[in-house]
Amino acid sequence: SGNQVPLDVLINKVRVKKDLASQIGQQLEADSTELLKLLNDNNFLKEYNLDKENALTLFLANTYEFYWNTSAKEFVERMKKEYDRYWTDERKRKAEKIGLTPTEVIILASIVEKETSVDREKPLVAGVYINRLQKGMLLQADPTLIYAAQDFGITRVLNSHKKIDSPYNTYKYKGLPPGPICLPETSTIEAVLNHKDHDYLFFCANADMSGTHVFAK
Repeated sequence: SGNQVPLDVLINKVRVKKDLASQIGQQLEADSTELLKLLNDNNFLKEYNLDKENALTLFLANTYEFYWNTSAKEFVERMKKEYDRYWTDERKRKAEKIGLTPTEVIILASIVEKETSVDREKPLVAGVYINRLQKGMLLQADPTLIYAAQDFGITRVLNSHKKIDSPYNTYKYKGLPPGPICLPETSTIEAVLNHKDHDYLFFCANADMSGTHVFAK
């Protein structure tokens, strides 16, 4: 009869487009190769005002209900509806107040996501990067160097990594990178939209090894 029971499809811990395609390919009939092809097709992505660098910003980490026989294209179309539902007028206003588009908010959130795992610190870290952007400073975000190197096993960023010639090297190029360095949690996107207003421009790991940071003007 064609009756189906919806499946819970989880999207999380995505670093690159290949990760997303693999996750979806394991949970739905959608072919991972076909999905990856769509995410690298600028002509297709133009319909969503995206390109292959920032395509991941369309997808919000969460659990969604899907029918198993969803195709790759149907998956993208559904995620666009979820994206539009998330980006309410109020959230768009908050992004505009910061001087960022929704896509740029998600790119910044991806950096904050990789800078700290302490939720209460995320609005502070976001505030630092927004201050740097507004002053025209280099972001100098270590997680972007790891992404530029495409070596996610790096545990210590070295000066040699700062020499990588990549638009994701925020020690070398001003402004935000062209795309996200991971798929951030929605709570981190909220931390950017509701960042703390402060005068801090710098932060470094706390000496007590707690995973927290100290901030400075």
